[in-house]
Amino acid sequence: MSRVFADTTPLQNPHFRRLWTAEIITVIGAQMTVVAVPAQIYGITGSSAYVGLAGLFGLVPLIVFGLWGGALADAMDRRSLMMITTVGLCVTALAFWAQAFLGIGNVWVVLGLFSVQQAFFAVNSPTRAAIYPRLLPFDQLPAANSLHMTVMQFGAIVGPLSGGVLLATVGLSWLYLIDSVFLFATFWAVFKLPALAPGAAAVKAGLRSVIDGFRYLAGHKVLLASFIVDIIAMVFGMPRALFPQMAEDSFGGPEGGGAVLGLLFAAMSIGAVLGGVFSGWLPRVRRQGLAVLVAIVLWGLTMLGFGLAAMGGPGWLWVALGFLALGGAADMVSAAFRSTMLQQVAADEVRGRLQGVFVVVVAGGPRIGDVAHGAAAYAVGTTVAAAGGGVLVVVGVVIAGLALPAFIRYRVTR
Repeated sequence: MSRVFADTTPLQNPHFRRLWTAEIITVIGAQMTVVAVPAQIYGITGSSAYVGLAGLFGLVPLIVFGLWGGALADAMDRRSLMMITTVGLCVTALAFWAQAFLGIGNVWVVLGLFSVQQAFFAVNSPTRAAIYPRLLPFDQLPAANSLHMTVMQFGAIVGPLSGGVLLATVGLSWLYLIDSVFLFATFWAVFKLPALAPGAAAVKAGLRSVIDGFRYLAGHKVLLASFIVDIIAMVFGMPRALFPQMAEDSFGGPEGGGAVLGLLFAAMSIGAVLGGVFSGWLPRVRRQGLAVLVAIVLWGLTMLGFGLAAMGGPGWLWVALGFLALGGAADMVSAAFRSTMLQQVAADEVRGRLQGVFVVVVAGGPRIGDVAHGAAAYAVGTTVAAAGGGVLVVVGVVIAGLALPAFIRYRVTR
């Protein structure tokens, strides 16, 4: 059964086990805030434009502090940096609770707090990823990343569902308070970590070190290819911006999408969780570059299938959901291997900076994809945009693989 179900060997390490267990709790709390912030902004303003503005307030600090945070992770003790950012996230969550509890009702306060929260997250995330290779043997990293991503996707399902229920029953301020309380689990796990001081090659964090990180990336074709294929997958093959219209027009949902819209958004995460549960085979794969390409080609084909199923009308909803779930599983496999390659190939002294770039790509790619799909849907319709995006993913990944053969040849040595 260990060859079928997720490999839990990394959980034998007490430090990783504490981080992972705490993550189960804190991800749910964070996803509740994902529901609470736009709900509060819309409640204050009554305008979807302000809700959309939150995306800009979140993206800018993710980019700026993702890159700078990666540089910091290479310049200082990573445990100390995790402590600082975790405390920052706790304080920000408490500030969200305070403004909701006091009924301040100022949209700029909410947007400002959201930006601060995303800045702390942008530093915290690459630091955490750069810590894993210091805690675990390299051969356990695929399993560790699979466990991490399974929890993230599980939270993406349970958190919003719980948040929606609690929002209607106990109110907005309680969601923020629950998030702040849950974060103390991560604080305890980080507090128990050993010192993780940088090596002798550590450099001062700043613009020059960020640029040096990009130079390092440009000189390592395997790592560069892992970013390129992910951008192709997310820009051309992430149709989530089309879900609201497709829920009504293609699948016969009520005005606003209703339960159909919720199913469309949940399907990918459900597939990713199932992919994580049955990921026991991941640690045995040596040709990880080829595995990434195959997974992204499958992602493109499932998005093609989703678009074609949507053309069939409401009766094809469950087929379309099945394609989205398969796509979520393929994306989980791709993400697990790409994270592992980044942790294994990159030298420790630049690992934080490359993880910062990873955060920027993961955050920015889908947002660019939203714009691209929105424009394509305006020109050719939602179903053609979704299906055509899947085709472009397959074509783009094949071209990238041919242009960067080192990625296909990349093999893990045992």
